[in-house]
Amino acid sequence: MKSFLNEDFLLETKTAQRLYHDHAAGLPIIDYHCHLPPDQIAGDINFKNLTQVWLNGDHYKWRAMRANGISEAYITGDKSDLEKFEQWAATVPYTLRNPLYHWTHLELQRYFDIHEILSPATAKRIYDECNEKLQSPEYSVKNLIKNRNVEVVCTTDDPLDNLAHHQKIKKDGYSVKVLPAFRPDKAMEANDAKALNAYISKLETLSGDSITDFNAYLAALKKRHDYFAENGGSLSDHGLEHLYAESYTELEIKIIFNKIRSEQPITLHEAAQFKSVMLYHFSVWDHEKSWVQQYHLGALRNNNTRALSEAGPDTGYDSMGDFSQGKALSKFLNKLEAENKLTKTILYNLNPADNELMATMAGNFNDGKVAGKMQFGSAWWFLDQKDGMIKQINALSNMGLLSRMVGMLTDSRSFMSFPRHEYFRRILCNLFGNDIENGELPNDIKWTGKIIQDICYYNAKNYFDFDKVK
Repeated sequence: MKSFLNEDFLLETKTAQRLYHDHAAGLPIIDYHCHLPPDQIAGDINFKNLTQVWLNGDHYKWRAMRANGISEAYITGDKSDLEKFEQWAATVPYTLRNPLYHWTHLELQRYFDIHEILSPATAKRIYDECNEKLQSPEYSVKNLIKNRNVEVVCTTDDPLDNLAHHQKIKKDGYSVKVLPAFRPDKAMEANDAKALNAYISKLETLSGDSITDFNAYLAALKKRHDYFAENGGSLSDHGLEHLYAESYTELEIKIIFNKIRSEQPITLHEAAQFKSVMLYHFSVWDHEKSWVQQYHLGALRNNNTRALSEAGPDTGYDSMGDFSQGKALSKFLNKLEAENKLTKTILYNLNPADNELMATMAGNFNDGKVAGKMQFGSAWWFLDQKDGMIKQINALSNMGLLSRMVGMLTDSRSFMSFPRHEYFRRILCNLFGNDIENGELPNDIKWTGKIIQDICYYNAKNYFDFDKVK
């Protein structure tokens, strides 16, 4: 019987162990999509305690605590940080076979060299030991990132962000590149015309230009896109239920925009038309700058309206959706391809039923000019666990070229989530190792090791080309 979370964790064969330890383990991390707050990096803060660095904002843990019968007062409520941590420690023993059990203990090991199992019996001792370490300089935010061998971090930023924190990080000479990614979801959310109109008014104030028509709106947003590029941005990201590719005319869009500005209601079809035209223009701008565009598709958000009103968004009340993805995605990508305006693109799905759809859709639009131009992105959100990763890897292997994949990302708000890259790398090496030992792949460790290194690091390094960002 193997001991829990030993050095060969998830590595079932000698070949898998060799592939991981000799080829994957020591590679740097390029975390090209996350939700880390740039202000905390710029300030290089030290968190006061383990709750603040580990539980605050972590809706994965919050969902588990609710499922375990923990009162909201200990989750997003006003209980003390120690009391919240104690309730998390009481929940951990009940997370067996949930990925949180692995992540919790992997993070305790990698960041604090703590190899105990977290439980009510060990909670206070672990809390105190971690809190003491968190006060030392080596546990500042910048060091939490750097000490995990991270080379690049890409945050997720609204077009209206002034990027001052990114500018400070760069000015301070931080060795890790912290770059913005353009996330314009709020700029196209026409289902809430009042909120969108307020957003447009903020953009008007920021730009100093009067936004009286749709073309002026596009021009103002284009300035923000340019501003992101001037500050090291080379990626966009979109969090959508599905792609929008409705047909529209210039006149229709003009009428819809005028309705929004005068706070008149618009129909669902008009909202879809507006989203379609906005997505098209965002993609054209990305292509002009040779950016990478990312589409995170399939989340059904804010299901619990009572909880939303009390705790707000992004607090653990989202789920997988069962949206139809294929036709609109095909139409959208095909329009860009027909106009020779399709830039490098990564597609992520949240419903595993769409794995093969995404893998084959990506293959429709490779053009032979860039290896892996169209990416079926890594397992995301509810799928970034062992089973989800294996299914994504297998779908990509069967339908495309796993060897050209740009690897894993954290998609996290936590500074302690970088071991998810290790988790992915171990799973990847185990799959290759098993295939070699089963005789399904040749026992060519040199070549297979190179492929693994490419997937874990070099493909992303070449694909995103962050070295050009000075």
